[in-house]
Amino acid sequence: MVVLKKIKAATLMETLVATVLIVLVFMISTFLLNSLFNTTVRQNTDALKTHISELAYLSKHHQISIPYDEEFNNWEIFVAREGKKLIFEASHKETQKTIRIEKYE
Repeated sequence: MVVLKKIKAATLMETLVATVLIVLVFMISTFLLNSLFNTTVRQNTDALKTHISELAYLSKHHQISIPYDEEFNNWEIFVAREGKKLIFEASHKETQKTIRIEKYE
């Protein structure tokens, strides 16, 4: 028969310190993930690019007249023609971020 060795148990203080360290690691990782998520959401321009693609389609089929400007979700969009290119410039009202897209007709 196997004789079991006695293992020393951790003291209450060691257990509390380990618990505090684990909680701190989880708190720091939660703050980092929250910061990354907020940055990703703030810098997401997919809806704007989809709207610009829609404007390019409408322009190609003569549904809008060029030059064209409008406001879309706090973005000011301006469309101009340079030769055979359509220039789409969008600037955000709050962050002053500017996106410029050139599409050929």
